[in-house]
Amino acid sequence: MTRTVGQRKAANSKSRDYRSFSFWLETAGEELVPRPPLAGPAEADVAILGAGFTGLWTAYYLLKREPSLRVIVLEAETAGFGASGRNGAWCNAAFPVTPGELARRFGEEAARNLLLEMRGSVEETGRVSEAEGIDAQYFPGGQLRVARGPAQVPGIEASYESLRAIGLEDGLRLLDKEETARRVRITGAEGALFSPHCATIHPARLARGLARAVERLGGEIFEGTPVTDFETGSSPRLVTDAGDVRARTVVLAGEAYLARLRKLKRQVLPIYSLIVLTEPLSEEQWATIGWEGRECVASNRYTVDYLSRTADGRILFGGRGAPYHYGSRIEDEYDLHEPTHEMLRRTAREWFPVLETARFTHSWGGPLAMPRDWMPTMSYDPAEGVATARGYTGQGVATANLSGRTLADLILARDTNVTRLPTVNHRPRPWEPEPLRWLGARYVQRGLMRADDRAERTGEPPTGKTLAERLGKH
Repeated sequence: MTRTVGQRKAANSKSRDYRSFSFWLETAGEELVPRPPLAGPAEADVAILGAGFTGLWTAYYLLKREPSLRVIVLEAETAGFGASGRNGAWCNAAFPVTPGELARRFGEEAARNLLLEMRGSVEETGRVSEAEGIDAQYFPGGQLRVARGPAQVPGIEASYESLRAIGLEDGLRLLDKEETARRVRITGAEGALFSPHCATIHPARLARGLARAVERLGGEIFEGTPVTDFETGSSPRLVTDAGDVRARTVVLAGEAYLARLRKLKRQVLPIYSLIVLTEPLSEEQWATIGWEGRECVASNRYTVDYLSRTADGRILFGGRGAPYHYGSRIEDEYDLHEPTHEMLRRTAREWFPVLETARFTHSWGGPLAMPRDWMPTMSYDPAEGVATARGYTGQGVATANLSGRTLADLILARDTNVTRLPTVNHRPRPWEPEPLRWLGARYVQRGLMRADDRAERTGEPPTGKTLAERLGKH
């Protein structure tokens, strides 16, 4: 962004410039003045770490289903500070693990049921936004996975076939080069896979609107209150410098930031995803690009890219490429990595040459959480009094809604469709200790980038046989 990292730093949350962390937080439609912090020890029925999508959806559904509960949410910064207020604006039914791999691990029926619930989560996000009067700018334009160059055509065809194999091809369409261009004109596009199961949102408005909805239902949110530890068993509690919050159940919903807790250090890998944003484009520029349907757009590269068209006529271009940091460290300064941001600006201009004269007004980033097997978990152990949902690998907006519904049903002992999904009580193996974690993450990052570059240079699809591809398979 035009603001510098130095302006973000402050002694406490009250004096931090939260608007500087993303365009979404800047345009959240309200002053980002943190709620009061926890003032001392407290007791609750459910105590939740994190006022992002996962924590807020969990609180929301708990209170909708059992209004008598005392629910306390503790947030280190302000609601929507993390990935919930910095993402690419996708509310997408896609899941971090591919349909074929889900079917291999859990069977076709379980894979199908999970992905149907993901599609329902996209619709549910829009439904709740409307019901609660949240101006989330929800727009169900669908998604285009574009094959940029002949090397990516087999990938989109395989994606279609993997969904067709489990009976989920309804609404999907493989588009040829001309059909793709009628939707959006991207240099080198050879075709695309269209899915209707995706919407764009204003993520910070959704997160902060959810926070207000939780409070209307009787939930309490304390901001500027970092959780430094947690205890489970006979006396579950979240530990803070201001005092402990004891509860029948504690919920750990901090996504990548959970890696800051010693007990969870190896459960998720914080990977940074970065974004650049153009100024609002002119009518002439949009006439050149097309994109009237405002679909979410991505290519089929291993090294992920993701695009959306904002409500005020900008192009958001996001992607991976920023390095993993030793020890799973998360720091404000890692949000801005100029080599990666410049690569994203350059790539955006390659996709859309009309952007050559356009100004990029914002750049930002943040960490996402990757589990060792790419599979999110939504778990609850009533004997220990602990629930958690995490590991979305950048597909967190709709997945967090599913997590919130799932955790609420598990905590309330409700037997529902979502409590029977393969995500429930899934236990991935932990990441390797350092320095193996750093060596492996950096190796895979560089190896997948080389595979993408080789495919674009030769026109041949990736073989899938390199060590980096095998390690990154999901």
